[in-house]
Amino acid sequence: MSEIVTGEEAADKLRTHSFIHPALRSQIQQLDERLLKLAKPILVLKYLNWPDASEARFLKDWRDGCPALPEVELQIPDWKDEIAALDAFVTESQGEDPILQFLRRTAASYAEAGRMLMAVGTSEFTERSINLYGRPDEVYATQSLTGVNAAAFLLEKTDHLNQGTYIAPVNADLPADQFADRLRQAVQAYFTDDAVTVVVDNQLSSKAIAGSTRIRIRESAMFSDLDFDQLYNHEALIHMATAINGRRQLNLKSLQLGAPRTTRTQEGIAVFAEIATRSMDINRLRRLALRIQVLKNALEGADFIECFKQFLEAGQDELEAYKSTQRIFRGGDVRGHSAFTKDCAYLKGVMETHVLLNVAIRDNQPQVIERLFAGRLALSDAITLEPYFESGFLQSPHYLPPWARDTRRLAALLAYSSFMMSVDLGAVTLNRFVDFSNRVESE
Repeated sequence: MSEIVTGEEAADKLRTHSFIHPALRSQIQQLDERLLKLAKPILVLKYLNWPDASEARFLKDWRDGCPALPEVELQIPDWKDEIAALDAFVTESQGEDPILQFLRRTAASYAEAGRMLMAVGTSEFTERSINLYGRPDEVYATQSLTGVNAAAFLLEKTDHLNQGTYIAPVNADLPADQFADRLRQAVQAYFTDDAVTVVVDNQLSSKAIAGSTRIRIRESAMFSDLDFDQLYNHEALIHMATAINGRRQLNLKSLQLGAPRTTRTQEGIAVFAEIATRSMDINRLRRLALRIQVLKNALEGADFIECFKQFLEAGQDELEAYKSTQRIFRGGDVRGHSAFTKDCAYLKGVMETHVLLNVAIRDNQPQVIERLFAGRLALSDAITLEPYFESGFLQSPHYLPPWARDTRRLAALLAYSSFMMSVDLGAVTLNRFVDFSNRVESE
């Protein structure tokens, strides 16, 4: 005869994690510890970084009227042994348990990233990049449109707004040391129980780079209030926070890993955070959309110079256009057809995030929103790992951005933005408002 368990007794079992068989618990612990070590060496962006000299050389040739395709040689380690170990890990973590699935998929994405990096400059690099990040013309799983469709829509809408001449320019008047002091005070006031740092770095090529516990600021750069809002809400309150929350997990430390499979969700949440906190400006929104369009052209055969010209024609200055083009071709072939497709993750990720937040609120599941910040998760993990969150085996996030706490305001934002997506500004002028008002008053 089977044991009859009351609802209260079941809840007690969950709270004490007794629903997890001791053998499974031991397996999870061992696999979790192994995965942290196996994943550590495979750092995608680090090994795709271009030297500063290539930028200076290309821009000089361009200004001299004799542009040449960049010549960049990347130094990629031989990760055959690490990939084989990750493949073995995938085999050993077979099973239907949600945590085993999480560990298995995380390891598989690192193995795929390793294979991608070892194939730089080839069509295989692009194929594996697409496996990890998608491609601009694929149909979104939760919608009927592609990244190219979304990019075209956003560029059309922002074109209408850019026709006006009074969108205030960004005033970058804060030197790096003052900007770093301001950012340091903000992040340290937020991460009250963890050590985080903001440092000025004279060796940095980007304006700023954020890691899991440190933000580096380029010494020679000048910054704006908008830079502060975007770095704070995107990098600190999302990327840093999810890494720290993952490291705080007692029973699944792998939640701190920035696995390639979580990139789309991480960037989607971070871009949504910019929108929710009004940190997104029109130029950045256009940059995200432009990258999709240019990436599509690169995959279809446009070379580095042709893509660089497309960014220039869209209004970017030479330095920004170079960096935008470099993002697309790092690891690929500057002659075209082979590219790094990570920029697909931003628009696709923010759209998927928008849909999930809507559904979670609609279906009275606000805890799903909270779980997104408990570590570096994919959207699906916040759903499939529910038994472990409910039991207390996985902890709620220690740091949760303010906009994600208040579902009343979040719901209003989601509903309004969904409605406004359908508004057509093409035929509307200010005079039409006057005409309409006069017509109403004369009736």
